[in-house]
Amino acid sequence: MDLKKINQKIKNFVKERDWDQFHSPKNLSMALSVEASELVEIFQWLKESDLKKIDKEKVADEIADIFFYLLRISQKMNIDIEKSFYAKLKKNVIKYPVSLSKGNSQKR
Repeated sequence: MDLKKINQKIKNFVKERDWDQFHSPKNLSMALSVEASELVEIFQWLKESDLKKIDKEKVADEIADIFFYLLRISQKMNIDIEKSFYAKLKKNVIKYPVSLSKGNSQKR
């Protein structure tokens, strides 16, 4: 995955449409929440046996929208999303050691 290229594509897309004026972190986080809800809606009330009937293209579209907004928020907040990911993963490795967490879904 080429995050630099993707970030540039997003910046160009937004600039061509003059949408930067609407993209405050607050507005972007609300849009992200809406897109995440749209992803949840696809799965809502389905049985595990129904999962094979799901339209993967719809799921992929929602994931792409969520990804767009995550990257856009990181752009607006000057957050290096890759660095943030690895820093948080380090914290989670400490918070959820394998010896206590393997096969256990309990939050600590």
